[in-house]
Amino acid sequence: MKRITQTVSALSLLSLTVLSAALLGGPAQAQGAPVTIKINGYGGTDPALVGTLINRFVKPLLAKDNINVVYEPIQGDYNKGLTTLLASNTAGDVVYLPGETVDGFVATGKILPLNGLVSASPFIKSLNTVFTRNGKQYAVAKDFNTLAVVYNKDLFDEAGVAYPTDNETWTTFAKKLSDVKAKLGNDYYGLCLAPSFDRFGAWAYSAGWTQFDSKGNTNLADPKFVEAFNFYTGLAKNKVGIQPSELSTDWGGGCLKTGKVAVGIEGGWVAGFLKDNAPNLKYGTALMPKNDTTGKRGNFVYTVGWAINAGTKNKAAAVKVLNALTSVQAQEYILEAGLAIPSRSALGTSPYFKRTEAAAVNSKVVFNGAADGNVYGFTFGPKGTDWAKPIGDALTAVLSGQKTSAAALQQAQKDMATFQGR
Repeated sequence: MKRITQTVSALSLLSLTVLSAALLGGPAQAQGAPVTIKINGYGGTDPALVGTLINRFVKPLLAKDNINVVYEPIQGDYNKGLTTLLASNTAGDVVYLPGETVDGFVATGKILPLNGLVSASPFIKSLNTVFTRNGKQYAVAKDFNTLAVVYNKDLFDEAGVAYPTDNETWTTFAKKLSDVKAKLGNDYYGLCLAPSFDRFGAWAYSAGWTQFDSKGNTNLADPKFVEAFNFYTGLAKNKVGIQPSELSTDWGGGCLKTGKVAVGIEGGWVAGFLKDNAPNLKYGTALMPKNDTTGKRGNFVYTVGWAINAGTKNKAAAVKVLNALTSVQAQEYILEAGLAIPSRSALGTSPYFKRTEAAAVNSKVVFNGAADGNVYGFTFGPKGTDWAKPIGDALTAVLSGQKTSAAALQQAQKDMATFQGR
């Protein structure tokens, strides 16, 4: 994928000074004693990416402030590693804050509220909500993903069925899936049905279900949840939908790679996977279907935020680093490089989103999904990721034919109540 040119290196020193002043809310400060800001984040490919952002954007913007920035990845289990570092007061000044575990970290008191320090207004509202608790915002989303309908164009063409569009309802979407299956026969399938909350949950939100009530409890007997559960598992009838494991894979991208499944419900991460693993597959992307009754789509925002360690001794410098890392220039870079979806609302008009290649279209649909319908953060409350296990178990039991929907949901609600201590 074409990368943007050396935008920052082409700026004059005067331009950098003006840009720094605009970004940080005032004139560049006079150079003082050197300050080092340490960042904790993921391992893998993140050190290279963040290192590029630091060298190309943070250092030029903060050159006059004499702020040095270093990235120290936490290898292995990030949540466990960050918990240990925060407890021992050795964590970085700026840290990744995963959306799915935000409640646990906020409860420690080790994450600094950003109200009055960082402006939330330039960022997509649903992303800010992920990191807001009791009116306090604890992180700014560095990037994000949502779910979308990713479809194999060749299979729809071969079946003579129109591609999924942004105007589908549950009913029209299911009809297209059934038609593809009927036309192509037993060796082909309409939809990859992952038996997990991270895909199914979007359908429950579309029906109007909410994850937690006012007391923090989950009701899986809610008719809205039951409606979504029955719709989703009902797509397994006549093998219109198929579990990834039945095709020797464990996710929707793997299903699409086989060339035997017309649709996977996935996010922007699928574009790079298909480019590397199924380069000849012609695919398109559409928004999630709307529930026939509510008229709303459902979706997750999967996100990680930039947060500040409440124990930092260099709060002002840490805020400047956070602002630089989330600047328009930095986010435009990661978008055009095909690395992530930007969290700034204004970048919805980026020239990249006007491009017509499959990956760019996918990114635009994923970006739009964050502000369309019933959109909630992929989070689990204060008790962590095990919250989703009863739902996954119920989906697996029904999709594999082990239980009826009613029996599976009855057991799931019992397990959920036990987990939540009710």
